[in-house]
Amino acid sequence: MFRSRSKLPTSSHISSYDTYYQPRALEKHADSILALASVFWSISYYSSPFAIFYLYRKGYLSLSKVVPFSHYAGTLLLLLAGVACLRGIGRWTNPQYRQFITILEATHRNQSVENKRQLANYNFDFRSWPVDFHWEEPSSRKGSRGGPSRRGVALLRPEPLHRGTADTFLNRVKKLPCQITSYLVAHTLGRRMLYPGSVYLLQKALMPVLLQGQARLVEECNGRRAKLLACDGNEIDTMFVDRRGTAEPQGQKLVICCEGNAGFYEVGCVSTPLEAGYSVLGWNHPGFAGSTGVPFPQNEANAMDVVVQFAIHRLGFQPQDIVIYAWSIGGFTGTCHTDSFQGPVLLIRRTKDEIITTTVPEDIMSNRGNDLLLKLLQFRYPRVMVEEGLRASIRKGKKLLP
Repeated sequence: MFRSRSKLPTSSHISSYDTYYQPRALEKHADSILALASVFWSISYYSSPFAIFYLYRKGYLSLSKVVPFSHYAGTLLLLLAGVACLRGIGRWTNPQYRQFITILEATHRNQSVENKRQLANYNFDFRSWPVDFHWEEPSSRKGSRGGPSRRGVALLRPEPLHRGTADTFLNRVKKLPCQITSYLVAHTLGRRMLYPGSVYLLQKALMPVLLQGQARLVEECNGRRAKLLACDGNEIDTMFVDRRGTAEPQGQKLVICCEGNAGFYEVGCVSTPLEAGYSVLGWNHPGFAGSTGVPFPQNEANAMDVVVQFAIHRLGFQPQDIVIYAWSIGGFTGTCHTDSFQGPVLLIRRTKDEIITTTVPEDIMSNRGNDLLLKLLQFRYPRVMVEEGLRASIRKGKKLLP
């Protein structure tokens, strides 16, 4: 589905439903079948460990049972391939869709201003959107404003060994079972619990709301969507609202919004700086909506790196005119770059929270926001802040001074 914005009604009270692309009967029914198959596949994927265990207990994983099942699966795949072909025929016979494909192919061949302007009138699968900014563009790596490093953010480093200890082969063998278990948990259940917004079923359920939010940003706020390519190959979905041409002085400042673990820029915290009159750059975590990849810590840091590079070298904002506004787990990615750029920081820790505070809500020492605080203090004041000073800052301070 794509949405044409070239014939939008001027009145805000008139519904813009008619501007949505209306597929013909063949494409509509074929697309519904493929969407239903996609949902069933996602459910099967997440429930596969339990299904395999059940089939094993019932003895259905024997060769005599698996061979007929593979025949059924192959037949189903052929039927779905036929349905996909029918959808393609339905799209090809639709003049409106052919016009969209013509503009898309022209933009891929030549990313001129006019082609991008015409392409911005459509909302479609973001995987087909051409890359607007590459992390390795020459202009983004000249001078000292370019960011932390040529390879993105050097975030994950091995823990330093204490004096007098050695990481022997025997110690590594002893740690291996725990490392394998933690890897499996982190890459399966853990990542989806920590970032539920990356789960396909949740995105599918929220898609109508996300489309409405995106349309509001484009139609009412003149937002410009862009695809950024990070150093790890992930494509980051962004939305920029430029207020520099308005009479409001806040428009000269850019607010980069970092959403929470189930937040999207379409319906996230971007509304707060927009209402205050600031220029805003929103982006989605890797694996969220139009962004590709998975939201692992290093991927998050790389995504934030290319977003900041885009703001400085393509949008033209100076580092001192950029505000990083982070909510919930977005504070992690926000802290990655407050280390690299000087300026005041306000860190608000939720004290009465069962997740953020890992022991009792009143114990400030167990608040997970302390890890961000310690990292920031150690980077900015390496010769002033010692261990005792850091501990005292955690106990007494709720605001971090510049």
